[in-house]
Amino acid sequence: FFFFHTCILHQPRNQYAAKIKATPSHESDRIKSIIMIRFFLLQNRQGKTRLSKWYVPPPTNTSNNNPSSSSNGSQIPYQNASYTTTNQTEAEKVRIESEVHRLVTSRDKKYTNFIEYNNYKLIYRRYAGLFFTIAVDVADNELSYLESIHLFVELLDSYFANVCELDIVFNFNKVYSILDEYMLAGEIEETSKREILDRVKFLEKLE
Repeated sequence: FFFFHTCILHQPRNQYAAKIKATPSHESDRIKSIIMIRFFLLQNRQGKTRLSKWYVPPPTNTSNNNPSSSSNGSQIPYQNASYTTTNQTEAEKVRIESEVHRLVTSRDKKYTNFIEYNNYKLIYRRYAGLFFTIAVDVADNELSYLESIHLFVELLDSYFANVCELDIVFNFNKVYSILDEYMLAGEIEETSKREILDRVKFLEKLE
């Protein structure tokens, strides 16, 4: 079992969310698109993805701009075209997750925890045998997302009381619930550990 040692988790951390000055309404959408988290991954050393949360679907390469047309020019039913597009998106996610795992696990410890990959910037942290990776825009603040990963690990450790990989495997629905209370629509929603855990426990009572 890969345990998260409390000595790793008990690190001083400052405020997680940086203060943002008020901006005109016509600029808010542009700023949101810049600071949005693309995806969040949790993978082990063997390449198994234990958690995968995509906030922005990956781009897919298609033979033409019309997904309802086949290679010979005939029309594909709309439902089949939608099904094909979904399959392409899922296949692209699997490919990217595999490449991300290869990059973070093979990276030498003497280098930083930041990797530029395609149009993303990957920020990752390793805890025992698990790798937590966040993909953001290349212009984003790396250090703030390192702290964001650490806070998520603290949340897991507090909820499961010294969390291990099996806790994540057999309680993946709870892990996703914690993540959803922490991050929403690609943005940090709440930074208070107590508030997040209280919400999760409240939702459990409603089940």
